[in-house]
Amino acid sequence: MLITATELKSNLGKYLMLARTEDIYITRNGKIVAKLSNPQQDKIDVAKSLFGVLPADMTLEEAREERLNQI
Repeated sequence: MLITATELKSNLGKYLMLARTEDIYITRNGKIVAKLSNPQQDKIDVAKSLFGVLPADMTLEEAREERLNQI
C-alpha cells in the first residue's frame, strides 16, 4: 500500500493495524521515503517457505552433511 506522510499522520492507528498484514510505503513529494512493516511477518514468510524443502526420508544431519560436501 502506498500512502502520503500526511495521510499517515492523520490516521496512524489505522495504518499500524494494517501493517500487521501488509507493507505500507510512505511517500513525501511523490517519492517513497519509508516503509512500515511487521518485523515478525518476515520471519513467518521465511519459515513457511522452508516447509517441504527436505525430503521426508532425510534427517537434518544428513542434509547438513550433504550441503557441506557440495562446498
